[in-house]
Parts: sequence; structure tokens; C-alpha cells
Amino acid sequence: MNTTAYNRPKQPEQVRRALLDAAVALAEEQGLGGITVQAVADRAGVTKGGLFHHFGNKQALIDAVFDFMLEQMEEALDRLMAQDEGGHGSFTRAYVVSTFECCDQALSGQALTISMVTDPALRRRWRTWIDARLVRHADTDSDPRLHVVRLAADGYWFARVLHDGDPGTESPDALQTRLIAMTREA
Repeated sequence: MNTTAYNRPKQPEQVRRALLDAAVALAEEQGLGGITVQAVADRAGVTKGGLFHHFGNKQALIDAVFDFMLEQMEEALDRLMAQDEGGHGSFTRAYVVSTFECCDQALSGQALTISMVTDPALRRRWRTWIDARLVRHADTDSDPRLHVVRLAADGYWFARVLHDGDPGTESPDALQTRLIAMTREA
């Protein structure tokens, strides 16, 4: 039986995921400019109309990719917090470990994350997300010293991106250990 786009079973979640994966891959390979409607549709194996069925425009696609990245980070933080002993600094420890894990991987979505620096809408989305997490964990992570530790983890990630993965003079393991230790100080 010959299957065409008109008579094959519809699988909207698989198509949506293929479009998100294609957008992330293009951003990693070519930067944010690589995310064009045609390129994403081609990479995902759908028509431009199929892309527009799931995402009304290019910005909606970029927003969805950013939201997807936040969901992945949320899952990683929840997993790490479930493994933590809890108490003072538990969210910050998870944040540090998650940030270092991201640096050890291919920096998935790096172009979109870096674009927060220049895109006010993405910066607001990030700020809203991180503020909500900090409110949720205010009992354990409102200490200003923990804020400094999270900023240091962000700085480490940013430095790795800017220097093509070169962590600098201190080994990543040593720095992560030092930052984790700082979350345990009273």
C-alpha cells in the first residue's frame, strides 16, 4: 500500500517533536540564523504547512524550543534534587551539577541559550522560570551566598561557551566540588 501525507496516520506529537529536534540541531550547527522555516521543515521531513500547523510562526517555534530546553532542565533539576540529602542549598547543588553536566555534553541548544544575552523576550522567559524555582525553594536556597554560587555556575557555563569548551586553569571537577562545598556552609 502506498502511503501519502494525505492518508498516513496522523501523529501530531511525533511531528511536533521532530520539528523541535530539527530546530535544536540547526541552531547547534549554524546558530540561531540556521533556524529558518524551510530548513526546519526539511530537516524534520514535513512541509512548511505542517510546521505552521504546529507553530504559527518562526518565533513560536523558537519559543517552543526554549520551553522544551527549560523542561529538560526542570527534569534534570528534579532528578538531582531527588538524589540530594535535602536541606540548605539543595536547589543550588542541583543547579551547579546540572550546569556542569550541560557543559560536559554537547551544550544542547547553546545558540538559543546564548541568545538570551541579546533577546529581551528570552531573557524575561528565563528570569520568570528561575524566579519561580527560587520561590519554590526559598526555604532552602534564599541565602545570598547560594546566589553567588549559582552565578559562579552560570559564569563557568558562559566561559566554556565563549572559550570553545576550555574550562580554564581549574579542572571542572575541582571547581564543581568547590562550589558544592560552598552550598553546605552555614
